[in-house]
Amino acid sequence: MANIVQFENVGLRYGTGPETLSDVSFTLQSGAFYFLTGASGAGKTSLLKLLYLAQRPSRGIVRLFGEDAGTLPRTRLPGFRRRIGVVFQDFRLVPHLSAYDNIALPLRVAGVSESDVEAPVREMLAWVGLTDRGRAKPPTLSGGEQQRVAIARAVIGRPEVLVADEPTGNVDPDMAERLLHLFDSLNRLGTTVIVATHDFHLLNRIPNAHMMRLEKGRLGDPMGTLRNPPGAA
Repeated sequence: MANIVQFENVGLRYGTGPETLSDVSFTLQSGAFYFLTGASGAGKTSLLKLLYLAQRPSRGIVRLFGEDAGTLPRTRLPGFRRRIGVVFQDFRLVPHLSAYDNIALPLRVAGVSESDVEAPVREMLAWVGLTDRGRAKPPTLSGGEQQRVAIARAVIGRPEVLVADEPTGNVDPDMAERLLHLFDSLNRLGTTVIVATHDFHLLNRIPNAHMMRLEKGRLGDPMGTLRNPPGAA
C-alpha cells in the first residue's frame, strides 16, 4: 500500500507557549484503519488539525498525498481539503439547515448541480440509518443522530482520508458500536480512516486496525505504537 500521510519530526506550538506536539514522526498507508489514542490533553486534536490542514506545523514536514502540506499555496488548499473528510467532536452542523441540507452542503460548496445532489444525499441518509429524518433540523435530533449526520456530511464527497475526533464521546455504547461499524464499512471501500479516541474498549472492535498512542505530545516510539503493523502476519 502507498503512503498517504507522512510526518517527519513535526513540532507544533501555539503562540509562544510550549510545544503541544514534539518530534512526531509516522507514516499512514492508503486504505488502512488507525486509532489515535492518548489521555485528554495528549495532543490528539492538534495532530488531527495538522492532518486536515486546519493548522500548519511549527517545524518539521507534513506530507499529504505525496506533497509537502507546509508549502502548499493557499490556492491549492481547498482542493486538498476536499480529499479529506472530517468528523468534528462537536459535530459543527448548521442548526438552521435540515439533516438533508447539512449533508448536501459539501456538494453544493463544490459546485455540484442540484440535479446531482439528491441521489447521493438520499444514499447517505440511508447509509447512516436516517432515511426518515432528512427534514429534521439538528436541534431536534439526538446526539447519536447528529453524529451520524456529521459522518454522512464528512464522507459524501468520497474522501481519500477520513479523520474523526472522538466520534463516540457523546453517544451511548450501542451507538458507539454502530458508528464504528460505519467507519469500518467506509474503510472497506478504500478510505484511509483515522479515529482519535480515549475509549480503549473500542480498540479491538476493528481487528485489522493499527494503533498510535500520544503521550504529552509525543508518540509512544519514533514511528508510533502500532498494533498489527502493515506486513505483519
